[in-house]
Amino acid sequence: MGAEAVRVTLHPLRGRRDGAEWIVGRMDTGDFVALPDAGHDAVELLAAGLTVQQARQRLVDRTGRDLDLPAFVAALVELGFVAAIDGVPVASPPPVRPTWPWLREGHVRRLLHPALLAVPFLAVLAAVVAVARQPALLPSYHDLLFSRHGSVVLAVEFVCGWSLVFLHELCHLVTARAAGVPGRIRMGTRLQFLVAHTDVSGIVTAPRRHRLTVYLSGIAFNLTVSAGCVLALAAGSLPDGPPRRLVAALAVVSLLSLPFEFMVFMRTDVYFVLEDLAGAKDLYGDGTAYARFLVARAGRRLRGRPAPVDPSAGFGVRERRAVRAFSVLLVAGTAACLATMAAVTLPADVGLLSGAVRHAAGGRGPWDRWDAAAVLAVLGGGQLAWAFLWWRRHRVRVARLARRVMRRSPAGARAAR
Repeated sequence: MGAEAVRVTLHPLRGRRDGAEWIVGRMDTGDFVALPDAGHDAVELLAAGLTVQQARQRLVDRTGRDLDLPAFVAALVELGFVAAIDGVPVASPPPVRPTWPWLREGHVRRLLHPALLAVPFLAVLAAVVAVARQPALLPSYHDLLFSRHGSVVLAVEFVCGWSLVFLHELCHLVTARAAGVPGRIRMGTRLQFLVAHTDVSGIVTAPRRHRLTVYLSGIAFNLTVSAGCVLALAAGSLPDGPPRRLVAALAVVSLLSLPFEFMVFMRTDVYFVLEDLAGAKDLYGDGTAYARFLVARAGRRLRGRPAPVDPSAGFGVRERRAVRAFSVLLVAGTAACLATMAAVTLPADVGLLSGAVRHAAGGRGPWDRWDAAAVLAVLGGGQLAWAFLWWRRHRVRVARLARRVMRRSPAGARAAR
C-alpha cells in the first residue's frame, strides 16, 4: 500500500497512436517506447497528478483489469521518464543539447507547408526538360576533372562536398524543428564511411507527412541543387572557363551523395522512409537480431540442439516480413561494403597516401610538395577522423570483447585462478 500511495512526477512526454500501440517518450533525450492503450492511459493519469493507487483504481474502473502499476512505474524509472517520486528527484538521463537551440519552431514552421513540396519536383522537372533539349548538360564524371592539378580538384570537391553534406543535414534539422522536434547534427561512422547525421528521434511522434518530409528533405535539397546547376548552365548566363566548370562539378558532387542514401543497411535517409512505411519500430535492430537468430539456429542444428526463439515471431505479418527482408539486405549490403573496402578502397587509399608521403619528402619542386600535403590533409585527415569517431563509439564494446577473450585464453584462465 505504501508503494501505491506515492505520487510520481514525470518528465514532459510526447506521444502519438501507432496502430494498436502508442509511441511515447521524452523529446529532450530522444528516448521513446511503444506502449499499449493501458500503458498510455497510466502515463496520462500519473502525469495528471494522481497517485499510483488512484491511477490504478481508475484503470480498474475503465478496463476491468487490475494492472501492476508499481511495476509499471519502476519500468518508467528505468526508461528515464520519471523526474521525481513524492518530490524526491530521480536520476535520469539529462536533456541532450540540440544544435542551434535558438532556432524555434515558429521561425521555420512554413517549411512544412505542402506547397513547398512542389519546389524540388518542379526544379527537377525543368532540369530534365533542359537536358532533353541539350543532352550535353547531363552531368557526368568528366565535369569533376575541371583542373589538370589533382590537388585542386581534390580540395574543391572536399570543400563543396562537405558543404553540401552540412546543408543536407541542416535540411533535416530545420524541417524537424518546424515540427517542434529538437535535433542534433553529429559526425559519426557508417561501416568504413565518415558521415554526418542528424538525430531527430522525436519526429516519431509527428504526423506521417511531417515524418516523411523530414526524412526526405536532404535528398530533396541535393536534387534541387543539381537541378539548379543544370538550369544555370542551360540559361547560358555563366561565362566559359572556371565558373562554368565549377557549376557543372557542383551538379555532379551533389548527385553523388544520392546513391549512398539508398544503402539502407546503414540507416540512411531512405532506410527511415522504409521503416516508417513498413510500420516497423526498429527495422535495423530487429533485422540484426533476426540475422543473428538465423546464424544461431544453423549452429544449433549442426550440434543437434533445439532452435532458439525467433525474435520476429511476435510481430505482425507486415512487420515480420519487413524485418526478415531487411535482414537479408543488412547482411548482403554489409558484406559487399566491407569486401569493396578490402579489395578497392583500402589499397587505393594506401597507394595515394604512400605516394603523397614520398612526394612530400622528396618532391621535385614546391608544387609536388604542396600537392602531397593536400592529399595527406584531405585523405589522411579523413581517415584519422573516422578512426577517432569509430573508437569513441565502439570502445566500450571493444574493451568488453577483449576482456572476454582474455578470460577464455589459457593465460587469462590461469590469471583468474
